[in-house]
Amino acid sequence: MSMLHAIAWIFEALLRLVLPPSGRHRATRSAFGRPAMRRQPPGAQGAAMARPYVVAHEQQREQRTERRLRRRRRRTLWLAVHGIDIGPRVIHGVRVVA
Repeated sequence: MSMLHAIAWIFEALLRLVLPPSGRHRATRSAFGRPAMRRQPPGAQGAAMARPYVVAHEQQREQRTERRLRRRRRRTLWLAVHGIDIGPRVIHGVRVVA
């Protein structure tokens, strides 16, 4: 039985090398025989002209900030459930005394 698995595994690996990949990342051909162009989301024109590593760095920074804020909100809610209030210190411009 293991010999059949080994043969199937080798055959599958060879087919992956020979046949084109399937899936959404595959380069599709348009009606004119050229690779199809992917549409960019609105506002991405400036990002297309910037260096990819700069864009990636900015996106990572934004994601880190979002994750940090999400973590902070979750922590506040968890503590509130357990009776500990660490709410905001300033509400509508007025300093709140705990």
